[in-house]
Amino acid sequence: MTTAVDHEAATFYVVYDDGSASVMTTTTGEEPPLAKPGAFVSREEYEERQDAIKAARDEYVAGLQAEDERRTREDYEALIASGVPEATARRLSGYTGPDVED
Repeated sequence: MTTAVDHEAATFYVVYDDGSASVMTTTTGEEPPLAKPGAFVSREEYEERQDAIKAARDEYVAGLQAEDERRTREDYEALIASGVPEATARRLSGYTGPDVED
């Protein structure tokens, strides 16, 4: 009869070569195999990578929002210039910023 060896759960932190990161928990007592190229790192290194990923995502989202604001303002200005009433120009363009000065 074979007796199973009980190991406590162990947590491993991974940073992959593609820049992503993950946390793995195992009860085997050994490092789990990685599904893609990467390296096991300390919790601190993992958290630093997570912070960098979040900062990059926040910067990307801010850029998308700025581009959307620019585009809706241009649409709003073009509608106003063509004689569309201000309330209608806002509704059609989606612009919610301040009125455009002449």
